[in-house]
Amino acid sequence: MTISSSLNAGVAGLATNASRLATISDNIANSSTMGYKRVQTDFFSMVSSSTGGFYSAGGVRATTQRLVSESGSLVSTSNPTDLAVRGRGFLPVVTEAQVNAPQGDLQMRLASTGSFRPDEAGYLKTTSGMILMGWSANADGSIPLQPRDTAEGLVPVQINGNQLIGTPTTEMTVGVNLPAASTEAGAAGDPETLSVEYFDNLGASETIVIEFTPTVAGTGSSNEWTMVLTDSASAGAVIGEYTLTFDDSRTGGGTLNAVATVTGGTYDAATGSVVVNVAGGPIELNIGALGEQGRMSQLADTFTPVVIEKDGAPPGNMVGVEIDANGFVIAQFDTGENQVIYQIPLVDVTNPNGMMTMGQQTYTPTSDSGDFFLWDAGTGPTGEYVSFALEESATDVAAELTAMIQTQRAYSSNAKVIQTVDEMLQETTNIKR
Repeated sequence: MTISSSLNAGVAGLATNASRLATISDNIANSSTMGYKRVQTDFFSMVSSSTGGFYSAGGVRATTQRLVSESGSLVSTSNPTDLAVRGRGFLPVVTEAQVNAPQGDLQMRLASTGSFRPDEAGYLKTTSGMILMGWSANADGSIPLQPRDTAEGLVPVQINGNQLIGTPTTEMTVGVNLPAASTEAGAAGDPETLSVEYFDNLGASETIVIEFTPTVAGTGSSNEWTMVLTDSASAGAVIGEYTLTFDDSRTGGGTLNAVATVTGGTYDAATGSVVVNVAGGPIELNIGALGEQGRMSQLADTFTPVVIEKDGAPPGNMVGVEIDANGFVIAQFDTGENQVIYQIPLVDVTNPNGMMTMGQQTYTPTSDSGDFFLWDAGTGPTGEYVSFALEESATDVAAELTAMIQTQRAYSSNAKVIQTVDEMLQETTNIKR
């Protein structure tokens, strides 16, 4: 019985060390595989018994575990849609076969890194056929409210290289210096005119013409101007008229002292803005708060535009995309405009090592890993996205080679045990002779 148990223990040792060698071989073979998570083999002894002074060998068994929680180093690349994760969390991906299937739910997989490039349909896909998933943005770039404990809101990220965008103007800032001499007694009273371009809802260029007419005083200076705004898209109709009065005191000379609304939106003294309605909708026009320097002024100088700023843009072609640290996919247009088109969440589970290993360095949550949750990158326990980067294999080749030597010696030792038991059994057989 004891000799037989020794033989069984030796055979178990050969099998477990062969299993360890298999994991070592796999780790070394994937030492250059981006995103590879190494496999670890652990041994534990079987229950042994000792009866009446006789010991029965229990042998050994091996268990393997993929250490998904371990991360490799990040390396820089030249592709803006190469993604890695700095910290905790995984990318949501789906197989190309499921995306191309006529129907059916998309089964989310998780990956720690990926080199994504647009395919012929515009999907961001790796060479192994994994497609990046995210939440699609609204037309204004905002992300709608999405469920966080299910993948139902996720869709494949698709980049349309022929996409056009035109952003209407909704805000405008104007500041000019009006010549103080124009309001003095005897002045000609000639108006000053400023044209400001804006973009309508279809991206067409329109103009707001701002005319400043001085109030010429009978004596001294009135320090007063009438500001009239007209809209080219409304056939030159007046969309606002305001009376501007400027301060001539020693401390605030030249700054706005009062704004009276004749027609149009009411002037807000707190923000320095008025809202005027052009043909396509309202535009908030900021002329500066009362007493504010560097905006609307009346100084003894010529008529000079000080600041003209506005949002909006004409139609432009998409020229590229980038992904920021928070997972927002930002489309870049040749007009200089940027717009969010997707958000990629970071997926987190309680026990990453409990996930089931799939192909292409991807994983699926199981009951051992715990439920998943979709986080905004950089919030909660998750890390952040790093673009222009990939995660290297978590394999340490030097450590694996050391483990290989240990495994080889252990295998040889177990083989020696079997050889010794065989010789002892041979001696037992010789007793009969």
